[in-house]
Amino acid sequence: MNFKERAIRVGIKLLSRFLGLPALVEIVAQLLEARVSSGSSPYENAEQLMRLDSKLYQLHGQAAIAQSGGLHPKHKLTDYHRFFVNRLQPNERVLDFGTGVGAVAYDIAEHAGARVDGIDILPENIEAARQRFAHERVRYFEGDGLKFSPNPPYDVVVMSNVLEHLEDRPQALKAIQQASSAPRFLIRVPSFERDWRVAYKRYLGVEWRLDEDHKTEYTIEQFHQELSEAGLEIVHLESRWGEIWAEARAGH
Repeated sequence: MNFKERAIRVGIKLLSRFLGLPALVEIVAQLLEARVSSGSSPYENAEQLMRLDSKLYQLHGQAAIAQSGGLHPKHKLTDYHRFFVNRLQPNERVLDFGTGVGAVAYDIAEHAGARVDGIDILPENIEAARQRFAHERVRYFEGDGLKFSPNPPYDVVVMSNVLEHLEDRPQALKAIQQASSAPRFLIRVPSFERDWRVAYKRYLGVEWRLDEDHKTEYTIEQFHQELSEAGLEIVHLESRWGEIWAEARAGH
């Protein structure tokens, strides 16, 4: 970070402290409006505003998680847990691949009556899951789910906003199916077609992904293609909240 960037950051912090966030937001909005209407480069204006949009999205998420006590409010607002719960039966054996902090695993056990093994490669996630979302029908395991399943065979694999983080996804799905012996998959992924700005950002060369670790974000056609390559048949698919929610079965 150069001197100019440091000076700008210090200035913004001072303004925010003395003026308050609402006043600072209004000042920034007026500055941007003046810039766009000044006759300066339309391409540059569009590019920089899209960069700002991406940055604001990340800040929205951070603020929302803090306001909601450490868990993103989308868990409740979009009610996506119910998609998984409604497609599971009591005592089914479920592998929650990429369980994160365990919120989905807990609700599956609590509301569907399933028995869940949650696996995640990050030890801090497993530690948080055991502290925040312990349940008598849930066990949490630290490890790479592409290399082993804790206690196969399973009836169902759940992947909630996980698949898009993986390289060579068809091969990864094959490896997970082989390790887990699960005949069914319940999958939730982000949609590339959630908003026109996504495609526009990519056209401008601006970061368009919801998370920089995402290896892809899906069109419906791409999702069908990758699952077909993995030997999985989609038996149910719905598009909600800018995401794809699907149930798939292993081919015979």
